Amino acid sequence: MRYGELGEAAWAWVLGQVRWDDDGPWIPEAGGGEKPDEYLNGMHSGIGGLAHVLTELRLTRPLTSGEEQLAGAIADRIRGSIPADPSISFFDGLASSIGVLTALGEPGSGSAVQRALDIAIVDGWNESTFQNETRYHPGAVGNDVTLGNGSGLIGALWALRHGVDARELAERSADWVLMQKVTTEAGLTWPFVSQCFRQDEGIDMPNFSHGLAGTAAVLAVAGVELERPELIEAARLGAEQLVTLGINDDKGFRVPRVIPWAERHGDEYTYNWCHGGAGTALLFSALEYAEVPRVAGEPTKLWRRRCLDGVRYSGIPERLHPGFWDNDGRCCGTAGAGDAFLDAWQRDGDKDDLEFAVRLGDALVDRAYRENDHAYWRFVEHRNDDPLLPPGVGWMQGAAGIAAYLLRLDRVLGGDERAVARMDNWWAVTP
Repeated sequence: MRYGELGEAAWAWVLGQVRWDDDGPWIPEAGGGEKPDEYLNGMHSGIGGLAHVLTELRLTRPLTSGEEQLAGAIADRIRGSIPADPSISFFDGLASSIGVLTALGEPGSGSAVQRALDIAIVDGWNESTFQNETRYHPGAVGNDVTLGNGSGLIGALWALRHGVDARELAERSADWVLMQKVTTEAGLTWPFVSQCFRQDEGIDMPNFSHGLAGTAAVLAVAGVELERPELIEAARLGAEQLVTLGINDDKGFRVPRVIPWAERHGDEYTYNWCHGGAGTALLFSALEYAEVPRVAGEPTKLWRRRCLDGVRYSGIPERLHPGFWDNDGRCCGTAGAGDAFLDAWQRDGDKDDLEFAVRLGDALVDRAYRENDHAYWRFVEHRNDDPLLPPGVGWMQGAAGIAAYLLRLDRVLGGDERAVARMDNWWAVTP
């Protein structure tokens, strides 16, 4: 069973997990699981994430009538959730809804934009994550691109690109992010949550998902889209700071996943979309999009290649020791890294990128659990007595996202070089 066939088998398994209630379809977080208490609609692990698989499937083959029905029902559910949504989150909130509806080609993103403006407070969005009174002061906001004010900005920019009037949301989000910048000796930085909002010292997660790389990336893109050069300059200075945080040698460039690192955090470096080079490369793609020629005196493209080299020479997808590369999903593992290399190959035409994407696809083939015409994956938590985790269903941490990667890989190897542009990668697949 090879890539496309395995991708279809995984998608068939995902479809078998879809359940329905009065509001429409939903999926459990893990196969056979109960209905989640929260994050039911979002892109990360909820029903919204299946929209992104359907987008990939449309490049592969015509959708079945059942898939078309599912697509419409997902859109209906997401639209129905917007008026009461309290979250801006890229993963599970209003930014997620923008991504889902645009992926499906469905209306409703304008309502999500307006809702985001309506629920904002003076400094941005006080997500439930930031309402922990032992860690944060009242009214705390984040800066990052997945939970903080960067989510509002990335969602607004994506809405603008799809013809939605989101200029006010984009401008306000950019201003809120810029307001929280911290000047360093090397440039600028943005912590996950600014110290003025914290009760404790906190930690820094400087890569894409929760830190400096993601925040600077979306600022660079916003600077182009909003014609605000000061945002591009802030992003450049963020990159100047970022390159001082990592290691750059013959094995590429990599930035610690957590600063300050402690043994309880696991490996100091990882290589995935959320906290490793596969995602951090998106910052340098964004700076290339903004026509920033150099960072720290060297070509911006070279830094992007160094991020990818850090992934390539890390040893993944092998599980070199307990806790190393125990995840095959899009957020934290093999599928997300593979997609980054396919994006790079589509952009640069470097055959080594395609070869590495194939190697990652082969690992997914080897690690698949097959049941008749279905397939899924079980990740590993090596500290548990039973290290095999239940099989995830959704986009970022489950079979849905892995299926989309395998389907794309199969298309590419068959000569179809089209790439699906999404909210978090479109500037990286646009030369």
